[in-house]
Amino acid sequence: MIFAINEINKNPKMLPNVKLGYKIYDNCGTMDILRAALALVSGQNRELSEESCTETVQAILGHSGSSPTIALAQVVGRFQIPVISHFATCACLSNRNEYPTFFRTIPSDYYQSRALAKLVKHFGWSWVGALAVNNEYGFSGMAAFIKAAQEYGVCIEYSEAFSSSDPPSRLQRITEIIKQSTSKVIMAFMSHREIKLLATELYQHNITGLQWIGSDAWITDLSLTDIKGHKILVGSLGFTVPTAKIPGLEEYLRQLDPSQFPNSRFVQEFWDEVFDCSLNETVNTQRQPCSGYKSLQNVESQFTDVSELRFTKNVYKSVYAVAHALDNLIKCDSGQQLFSSGSCIDPKQIQPWQVFQYLNTVNFTTEEGERVYFNKNGDIPARYELVNLQYSIQGIMEGRTIGIYDASFPDRQQLIMNNNTVVWGNGLVEEVPLSVCSERCLPGTHKVLQKGKPVCCYDCIPCPEGEISNVTDSVACVKCPPAYWSNKRRDACIPKEIEFLAYDEILGLVLVVFSLLGVFLTMVTTLVFYCHRETPLVRANNSELSFLLLFSLTLCFLCALTFIGRPSEWSCKLRHTAFGITFVLCISCVLGKTIVVLMAFKATLPGSNVMKWFGPLQQRLSVLAFALIQMLICMLWLTISPPFPFMNFLLYKDRIILECDTGTALGFCAVLGYIGLLAILCFAIAFLARKLPDNFNEAKFITFSMLIFCAVWITFIPAYVSSPGKFTVAVEIFAILASSFGLLFCIFLPKCYVILFRPEQNTKKHIMGKTSNYDMQY
Repeated sequence: MIFAINEINKNPKMLPNVKLGYKIYDNCGTMDILRAALALVSGQNRELSEESCTETVQAILGHSGSSPTIALAQVVGRFQIPVISHFATCACLSNRNEYPTFFRTIPSDYYQSRALAKLVKHFGWSWVGALAVNNEYGFSGMAAFIKAAQEYGVCIEYSEAFSSSDPPSRLQRITEIIKQSTSKVIMAFMSHREIKLLATELYQHNITGLQWIGSDAWITDLSLTDIKGHKILVGSLGFTVPTAKIPGLEEYLRQLDPSQFPNSRFVQEFWDEVFDCSLNETVNTQRQPCSGYKSLQNVESQFTDVSELRFTKNVYKSVYAVAHALDNLIKCDSGQQLFSSGSCIDPKQIQPWQVFQYLNTVNFTTEEGERVYFNKNGDIPARYELVNLQYSIQGIMEGRTIGIYDASFPDRQQLIMNNNTVVWGNGLVEEVPLSVCSERCLPGTHKVLQKGKPVCCYDCIPCPEGEISNVTDSVACVKCPPAYWSNKRRDACIPKEIEFLAYDEILGLVLVVFSLLGVFLTMVTTLVFYCHRETPLVRANNSELSFLLLFSLTLCFLCALTFIGRPSEWSCKLRHTAFGITFVLCISCVLGKTIVVLMAFKATLPGSNVMKWFGPLQQRLSVLAFALIQMLICMLWLTISPPFPFMNFLLYKDRIILECDTGTALGFCAVLGYIGLLAILCFAIAFLARKLPDNFNEAKFITFSMLIFCAVWITFIPAYVSSPGKFTVAVEIFAILASSFGLLFCIFLPKCYVILFRPEQNTKKHIMGKTSNYDMQY
């Protein structure tokens, strides 16, 4: 401070014809500081008698502690005297209602607390403990830190406060809390006195491996190395004001001589310590008296070392801030007049409130290029250096700069790390220590909070089926789109498997084999009948309708193949219409054969002329007519609302059923209903002819075949409705094959047996039997 005042007084461009004076109050303790403040306010103890000096003090510089400054600023503020502190960081001092004239050249703890919270978040620590000194400085700083930490998603496991004057039991209780806690990171918002007591206590209990986050009140304090357990603080991180240089200060300090400050107890003790002598022989008789030739020019000590100036520069800026305010006030620049009178101020009549007004508008740049100004709360822009406590080459613990924090930058750019090596509290260099309540939830899981615990304590629950999380620490799982499903790890949506009855699966292959087997047996039967077409048995069974029936059965067996494979627009139309038409053709043939049998026996009655009304031409026309009706139904169905391929998302969650939608249920029911109507009619006629002579059992076989046909399709309906997915198609194919095999076996198998193995029964006499008078003309 004295160096800065002397420098200003020697500067002809600043405060011309005006000299700055000062009075130093170097007593300790809050009460002594308040007494000094009141003495300054009242004008007591004035030691300067020059008439050119002002009646009252224009500004007060100090104090370095927040608690004394709070008491000081409240009292002095009532008298409109500006107070400028270089080290009082309590955020509470930014309250202009409580401290209307307070300024500071060190950033508020509000910014430091937010910077500490951002630092914790930057390294991924979400579970921390918080300790503070038991005063306004500690409470305010810890409260601001906790608030900012919660905004960043960081949880506080515990928050405790103590002071150096507390009983030992208080410190022991906090030590036990730290020992029992699971967090490995501790934010300590306290002074060097409290951190040294705490470090010593933890060292005695062998509690190590903690990562400390410190406030600027202790993080670079050189006295930390004086305690025995200081090594547990190695690796600590914290923010402090940037280092700076003050040109000429080192030369000034080396010219210090006790004669310049004869009443200073601090200078006397410093001199005695450096030169191991005694300035006052009556006080210290164990040391030799100091000679007058002692000098600091060649002495290396903390006092003369100006390589790490941090808070010292704040004092320098404080003095210059007051000097610039006075300079602007005295020079009476028309552009900066703040008083309504518009007249200039007599330097002898300057009042503190006038200096206060001009301090609000101070804006200057230091020789190093640092801009100095105060905001509406009396704070300067917040800029810090991030330091890491490491051992130097000499084995001394010192703070090494590893980054910067500038609150004026955008939020994501405020914390900037450099490439310097970081030493962590666990002793490691490369691996960042972990401090979390719960391990991070990997993709495929989501967080579920543990009951009664902070939001950082949670369980990682796997995502349910159909939902995923593809980021770490997901709070919720996201549903996959309808056409997608979650993979086994639940971290990605993959296209759902499209399921349909395919040729390459076992079920499809079995149905294809049976379908082709039916075609083969039908062809064999056709061949047998064709080779024996002139035999009485074939002729007696209406060979023309028999061949047409065999042809329609072949189509029925082949129709089953259209139901297998990936459904497409044409296959969906083909399978249902082909099924309807071929089965109607088949049933029409059976119906024609049944009517022929019934008519044939009616024709044996005397005077009956029935057969001329149902000869071969009428038989063909009847089959054609029945088939045309089904074709008409199918054409209307395909025109109005045809079947189409449809992706069913509702039946299964994990796969899509690709099926043929009937388009309209009415069309499908009409096709099936018409087939059913013909089948019932055929069964009824065959049932009426069931008691024909045994040797002519065509009607009996048709009855059995229709019985099987009706039984198959009656059971088909509930099975079709209840079968899921591709099994619906399989049920329909099974019904087609079963009914087709029923017709083939019941109608043609007995005849093939007679033709191939009982040729002696394949005679007209045997077939006619008791009906020898029946003329087989057809």
